[in-house]
Amino acid sequence: MGYDYEHEISTSFWTSNGNTVTRNVPMRPPIALCASMLFFAKTIAGDPPTAPDPTGIISHLKREAVQSTALASVGYSKRLHALEIEFRNGAIYRYLDVAPKIYHDLMIAPSKAGFYDANIRRKYRSLHVRRQSH
Repeated sequence: MGYDYEHEISTSFWTSNGNTVTRNVPMRPPIALCASMLFFAKTIAGDPPTAPDPTGIISHLKREAVQSTALASVGYSKRLHALEIEFRNGAIYRYLDVAPKIYHDLMIAPSKAGFYDANIRRKYRSLHVRRQSH
């Protein structure tokens, strides 16, 4: 890899005999300086990162059984604007910031799995939900 002469600055200094010497010194990109400062600050003062809660959230939403090839039950919280879907494989996910109309349209859709794929999947932030302990 060759030397990049476009990214350098000129610096002048005096020698012991009074002569002025000018040299071109490579300039480090600001991002490298920022990254090294951030790394140093994080190493010295930072707390170790905490792992996400492996247990997930526990569902307290009432879900209604639905006729679908992929979905087993669906629930919605108007207060939280949260849509919860239990899939036939047993997985439960809560979708956040879902408008009531999406829930209503899902419940009346002739193909719930198709509606889910087209309008919910990968369009809303989701959380894995743990089953309630009985």
